[in-house]
Amino acid sequence: MFVVRRDAMPTAKSPLPPDFAFDEAAIAAAAERLRAAGVADALGVWTDVHGHPKAKVTPISCFEKLCRGAELYTVGAVEGLGLAGPHEDECAAVPDPATAVVCPWDKKKAWMHADLWHHGAPFAGDPRGILKRALDRAASMGLTFHLGIEPEFYVLREDAETGRLVPITSTRFEGPNACYDLRATVESDPFLAPMARHLEDLGWGLYSYDQECGRGQHEFDFGHADALTSADRLVFFRFLASEVARSIGAVAVFEPKPFADDFRSGAHFNMSLVDGNGVNLFDREARGTGDLAATHGLPLPDAAYHFTAGLLKHAAAITAVGCPAYNSYQGLIAQGALSDFSWAPVIQAYGDNNRSAMVRAPLNRPCIENRAVDVSVNPHLAAALMLHAGLDGIEQGLDPGSPFNTDLYRFDKQELRARGVHTLPPTLLHAIDAFEADPISELAFGSYKQTFLAFGHKRWERAFFAVDPPRAPAPAAG
Repeated sequence: MFVVRRDAMPTAKSPLPPDFAFDEAAIAAAAERLRAAGVADALGVWTDVHGHPKAKVTPISCFEKLCRGAELYTVGAVEGLGLAGPHEDECAAVPDPATAVVCPWDKKKAWMHADLWHHGAPFAGDPRGILKRALDRAASMGLTFHLGIEPEFYVLREDAETGRLVPITSTRFEGPNACYDLRATVESDPFLAPMARHLEDLGWGLYSYDQECGRGQHEFDFGHADALTSADRLVFFRFLASEVARSIGAVAVFEPKPFADDFRSGAHFNMSLVDGNGVNLFDREARGTGDLAATHGLPLPDAAYHFTAGLLKHAAAITAVGCPAYNSYQGLIAQGALSDFSWAPVIQAYGDNNRSAMVRAPLNRPCIENRAVDVSVNPHLAAALMLHAGLDGIEQGLDPGSPFNTDLYRFDKQELRARGVHTLPPTLLHAIDAFEADPISELAFGSYKQTFLAFGHKRWERAFFAVDPPRAPAPAAG
């Protein structure tokens, strides 16, 4: 008979350290506010590798326990974060009560962004925690990282006859694409109007929204914030858009390139650094450093100039995270099946207002824009890697060279190489290999790097080795 001695049995480690300091005042204030608003349930939300939100539903009566990390999660049950296997201990999700917001699609629920803890420390694979560690590096240099994101996505409905997803509008536009088409915008009002109201109620500083180049594609533009807030907002935004679309019998599509003959959906990252005096170091007027469109595009020496050089130095590795799907690279092409150029940022270069380049220094706002980010991104992971890359450029005083302000699509690869310019990785596999080889990935992701690599290769193989079965030929006419 096999007997297990009780004193020999392993003891599970607590996810939280014994001296964890909860913000009891913030918990009490959030609880009072949410109960007064009639909230019945609360969500402490964290994300998987895709940036998809995960949470249990907790009754408001247990709100304080939720905020103190009472809800545990078998993180290995979701994709791409690690701790795979039935033997692994659980993580605790600790919500930040300061992020609590009533869900616009269901006023009975409240949403908070949470951090994962494991064995008494921040969980190494938590995307939000990875961004926080990057922000700590910037803070040690006296800098705050600001981020504005421009999400593009399709809103489609199922066609009753074909079963295919088609735009929610019936407008036939003139020209090479649907960009800014007012008729299509007006016809999309059943979706756009409630989205706009919700974003205004959330206080995100919504300033415009429009019909984008794709048929049924839209973009919402709202104010920038500190990078953690902006990354949290994109996770919330995609869920909000899905719920509003569902309420009108439609579907919000966040696939980077849903149609071969239509435009990709980006999520451009507009980045800046603010010093301890609240001065934007990328604001040439505030710093008195002259015109952004000077000889080198950015004044020299300048934080924005060096930050840009860091992004370009680590561009291939960044693309593996900013464009993380197999389908992402079906959109990172100059033309493909489109009737005109795609406006996709396929060139590893920068320019003032050049949308054929990866990095853009827009003349109407003091920031650096990475256009090689699509809407499938995990914003926390991408922001962390880009911040580390930019800080590397600043610390080393890197030089990005002169800007390219011509249409780079007009040059073939041989002409680009002659100018010292490279294209971005053509496939997810190339990007993953670049991520593995670049030391910036380990600096940013730490021990999570190997987990991310394993997931990336799995994602590549799952899509690349899929084979469509043969189909019977269509019957001959007549």
